[in-house]
Order: sequence, then structure tokens, then C-alpha cells
Amino acid sequence: MNDEQAFDPYNPNCPSRQLVDRIGDRWTVLIIGALASGPARYGELAESVAGISPRMLSQTLKALERDGLVAREAFAEIPPRVVYSLTPSGESLRPVLLAVETWARQHMPGVLAAREAFDAQAA
Repeated sequence: MNDEQAFDPYNPNCPSRQLVDRIGDRWTVLIIGALASGPARYGELAESVAGISPRMLSQTLKALERDGLVAREAFAEIPPRVVYSLTPSGESLRPVLLAVETWARQHMPGVLAAREAFDAQAA
């Protein structure tokens, strides 16, 4: 049995379930998208990912670093400077998330129409 077969995200006790949850999180998708263009400082990420609170940005960056998707590099300068970048694993995830982003952009008109029709039936 290879590693891929050993992990089952359909099993709620499997650690791969946690990874699927991380990848599916909206802030993860947006942060990885923001870092796709290159390394960024915390403030730059906060601007790029509109609507994220400072606490959520910090938590998500720490979780992504823990999962090996984002690297944090601190520079011994005054004032201190910290830069975040995608790791090779994070880079390999980018095309997957870009496909989801592209799908959402292309299918949004149909989704909005379906929502409107559903809401009209429910009313």
C-alpha cells in the first residue's frame, strides 16, 4: 500500500481530512492566490485579501506554515521584517486552487441565476 492509499479524507479520523479542510478554507485559497505572484509581507497580504481580520490572517498563515505550504522568513533588521512565500508544496497546490477560482468566475452568472430561482420558489 502506498502513502496515497494509506490516507483517506473520507475517514473523519484521518489527518488527510484536516488537510482537505485547510485547502477548502476560503482564507487559504485567497492567501495562496495572493502569494502566487511572489513573496509578500504581512501588510501586503492584509491588503490583498480584503475582509480578512488580522487575527484570522495570522492564524491562517501559521496553519499554512505548519502544513508546509507557506514559508515564513524573518529578517534581523530594524524594524523587523517578515516575508511569506509559497513552498514547493504550496506552489504545487496553486494550479488546483486556480482551477477552482477560474471555475467560480466562469460559473458565477449561472450560480446567481440558480440562487434567484431557488429563492423565488421558496418565497
